[in-house]
Amino acid sequence: MATFPNPELHALYQRDLGTIWEAARVANVKPGTIRVWESRGKIERVELKGGEPLYHLPTVKLASQVPAGRPARAA
Repeated sequence: MATFPNPELHALYQRDLGTIWEAARVANVKPGTIRVWESRGKIERVELKGGEPLYHLPTVKLASQVPAGRPARAA
């Protein structure tokens, strides 16, 4: 399960979906970073029949606000 899951399919609006390029623009990262986030389970793509993979842009934006790296170790 993704760390930042998408809303249920019936609750999605078309205007909130975008390609990997649009997701990268919203997150201010390169498209490769979006692929890495997806492969590591940070985000997930929206699968629609017969179309290219799309991303829920508000979820991608939220995921981009988490600082990169590992959490600090407890002393």
